[in-house]
Amino acid sequence: MQGFKTFLYKELLRFWKVAMQTVAGPVLTSLLYLLVFSHVLENRVTVFENVSYTSFLVPGLVMMSVLQNSFANASSSLIQSKVTGNIVFVLLPPLSHWELFAGYVAAAMVRGLVVGGGVFLVTAWFAHLSFAHPLWIVIFAVLGSAILGTIGLVAGIWADKFDQIAAFQNFIVMPATFLSGVFYSVQTLPEFWQAVSHLNPFFYMVDGFRYGFFGASDVEPMTSLVVMLCTLVIAAAGTLALMRSGYKLRH
Repeated sequence: MQGFKTFLYKELLRFWKVAMQTVAGPVLTSLLYLLVFSHVLENRVTVFENVSYTSFLVPGLVMMSVLQNSFANASSSLIQSKVTGNIVFVLLPPLSHWELFAGYVAAAMVRGLVVGGGVFLVTAWFAHLSFAHPLWIVIFAVLGSAILGTIGLVAGIWADKFDQIAAFQNFIVMPATFLSGVFYSVQTLPEFWQAVSHLNPFFYMVDGFRYGFFGASDVEPMTSLVVMLCTLVIAAAGTLALMRSGYKLRH
């Protein structure tokens, strides 16, 4: 495991050396979201019973930060190595595709969870939060960061330039997170759009995570957990197959 540990250490250093950009920036962005949306919609939007809109919003922003930054870390690391040409120094050591996969995804999870923790620390002051099921909070945060880290790895393998990574994030990841119930309860939507929302796996990540705080959710937490586990297994299996074949990595 020495190779995996060294590779993971390298990946952690990569984002921590520029923490103002990779950690502080996303935390500030989420704080601005909270201040704007809570100020405008606090008395206009009804969500769960006995839960204010600001309190409802905080877990959603935390989970959104976890997901987006987990994706960003894995995808940016791999595409940066491919574009600059130092991918050869990643592939040259005797590291298996399992070790590379685990290193990329673990580092993405760390960044996502660190940013999510930072967002929670700066936004929790503005809301009254309970912790109805703390274990569910941890489970959904860990699984969500692992899934998006894996998807970020797929994007990094597929992309040949930074523009393609930006397109993947702007047209897939961002819309999926914004339409997952971060800023609203899916139950407030028309019936057709509720059905559409249930096709979005990001919805189950946010809804299950929020359940850990309030003990209330739009779907059963076990349903969300099963969807997330299935998504992770499928994404991980596909990514490992790509890495084992060397697709767009070994030319």
